[in-house]
Amino acid sequence: MKFSYTPTNDELTHKQRRRDQRLRDTSPAFRRPNQVLGQRSTIGCVALEITQRCNLDCTLCYLSEYSESVPDPPLEELRRKLDFIKDRFGVHTNVQITGGDPTLRPRAELVEIVRYAAGIGLYPALFTNGIRASRDLLRELADVGLVDVAFHVDLTQERKGYATEIALNDVRSKYLERAHGLGLAVIFNTTVFQGNVGEIPELVRFFVRHAGELGMASFQMQADTGRGYLRKREDEITKQRICRLIEEGCEGTKLSWDSVLFGHPDCHNIAYCVVAGGKVIDLFDDVDVLSRWLADFGTVALDRTQVVQSATRVLKHMLLQRPDWLRYGGRWAGRKLLQAVPPLVLEAVEKKRLPQLGKISFFIQNFMDADSLKGQVESERVQHCSFHVATRDGSLSMCEHNARRDDFIIPASLIRGRDILPRRPPIAAVLRPSGPAVSSDDAQVDSSS
Repeated sequence: MKFSYTPTNDELTHKQRRRDQRLRDTSPAFRRPNQVLGQRSTIGCVALEITQRCNLDCTLCYLSEYSESVPDPPLEELRRKLDFIKDRFGVHTNVQITGGDPTLRPRAELVEIVRYAAGIGLYPALFTNGIRASRDLLRELADVGLVDVAFHVDLTQERKGYATEIALNDVRSKYLERAHGLGLAVIFNTTVFQGNVGEIPELVRFFVRHAGELGMASFQMQADTGRGYLRKREDEITKQRICRLIEEGCEGTKLSWDSVLFGHPDCHNIAYCVVAGGKVIDLFDDVDVLSRWLADFGTVALDRTQVVQSATRVLKHMLLQRPDWLRYGGRWAGRKLLQAVPPLVLEAVEKKRLPQLGKISFFIQNFMDADSLKGQVESERVQHCSFHVATRDGSLSMCEHNARRDDFIIPASLIRGRDILPRRPPIAAVLRPSGPAVSSDDAQVDSSS
């Protein structure tokens, strides 16, 4: 049986205190009715880097020239960081088990890290390039509490044999097959740069076709940080352009990129959708609906691993505390139903099969360059960051962490240039999930299931 965690009343009270503090720390300019942080959550997610090593050497990479030489943090240190995350942000915080690539840790250690995170009431997600993430490994991680798996696949990885972003859909399809039926929410991460920005519409069409089995498609804009040789993004790489290209891939459906606010509005945008019979339907085209939902249901404890129990809790709160939602929310739900039914019927008639209905969200992450954190706007973005990294001394914004990565990943006992030296990833010795090492010519993607 898949692991699940039920928080105590004390844990829920503690999370509410942390939420209240987050709202107090939010500047009035960003304390808007549609602001999620402080009303629904304390943070978007926290990265737990369990290794700095990777089995790819991407042209855009946030890791350091020293990363391959940095020893993996011991399990006890990682447990302390997870305890800190729970104390700082509360139960049910989303934790990215990441690196480097976390699958390079010994399997038993990776399983223990996920088990511990889930066991104290956090939501662990595996962030990986997928090369060593076999179905057997994903099944074991799901059994001990893994909630999400995010596969990073794009042209910056220079996987041999794939010249276009669309060609990489073969890799993405194999990864979807690996995770199918394991109860994991699947995410695809794509780094956007000049070499693939024009392919976004066709890539989005692939994501739309797989809505439901794929829960989120995340587009991470090029940033000048880390060891990759591609540096600052071209002027054509803007959030506005990426929004338009995603909408083009949704066959012209206008998406409400500004309805949901996580922290600072310059950092990212998200659009929640359902795909009904192949048609993309924007869920939050009325920001007032979301704002009112946050005000009326923001403190209701929801667990996305226990859908039935959470839905029951919402319904009970609605009937006892907010009965007007039966009318107000009903109008919104009815309007969305009217948008969804015609394409569902059309698909059933034309293709003579059960129509497909799936949920998907599109996320745009606007990371900052390492040398651009000095202005007032940049300071505000760091202050209101919704994406933190756990360090030995606490947590901080991912952009700030990447700008000074070596200060956080290199143990204080090691002197750079003497005890620890720069080193490139040994991609000539990529390890399959099982079997011997292979040469870099063959280090593309493991196709085992």
